[in-house]
Amino acid sequence: MATAPLGELVHPEWARALAPCEPTLRAALRALAAEAHDGGEILPAPSRLLRAFSRPLSEVKVLVVGQDPYPTPGHAIGLSFACDAHVRPLPKSLANIYRELADDLGVPAPTTGDLSPWADEGVLLLNRVLSVRAGAAGSHRRLGWEAVTDAAVRAVVGRGAPLVAILWGKDAQSLAPLLGTTPIISSAHPSPLSASRGFFGSRPFSRANQLLTAQGAEPVRWAARGG
Repeated sequence: MATAPLGELVHPEWARALAPCEPTLRAALRALAAEAHDGGEILPAPSRLLRAFSRPLSEVKVLVVGQDPYPTPGHAIGLSFACDAHVRPLPKSLANIYRELADDLGVPAPTTGDLSPWADEGVLLLNRVLSVRAGAAGSHRRLGWEAVTDAAVRAVVGRGAPLVAILWGKDAQSLAPLLGTTPIISSAHPSPLSASRGFFGSRPFSRANQLLTAQGAEPVRWAARGG
C-alpha cells in the first residue's frame, strides 16, 4: 500500500482532495508496514485501512467522527463505530448507538454491526486515527493520521454542499473549528462511560435529517439494511 498510487487506494475524488497531505499518509503507511514486519498486528486489515474514502467525496452529506478502530482482532472494518457483520456481541458503543437509533426513529435496531448501508447513504464514518495495534487502543495516535483526517474534513466542508456533522465526545468535538458554518449535532460519546450523560435522548438521526432537508438534501435512510 505504501507505494501504490493514491488513486488506487481511495476513490479518485478523495485522491485529489488528499493529495496535499499524501507525504504524511505515505509515512503513516510505511510506519504500519514496519510495525507489521516486526510482528505487530495492525487493525483493520490493510485492504480496509482507507475504506472511509472508498466512496465519492461528492456524495458525503453527513460526517460522523470516531476515535480509532476497535483494537479487538476481527472487529474493525475501516468505518468508524462499525464492526464486521459476524461480531457478537456488538461493541458497547455501537449497541448504544443502535439503542438511540431505535428510540429516535422508532425503527428496529440493526442485527449486524456493519454500517456499510450508512456509508452507501452518504454518511462518512471517519475515525480521527485510521489504525491501531491489536489490543492497544490509541496506540497509533500521533502517527500522522490526524493530519490526514483533518484534510478530509476540510475537503468535505470546502465543497459547499449540504452537510451535517455529528460529533460524539471530546475527540470528535475538537474538529469543530474546521467545520465553519456546517450544522453540528454534538453530544457525549456513546461509550458506556458517558452515554447516560447526554448521548441518550440526543436524537442525532432525526435531527440530522431535519438539517439536511433544510439544506435541500435528501434525508439519510438510517434504517437501511445491508446484505
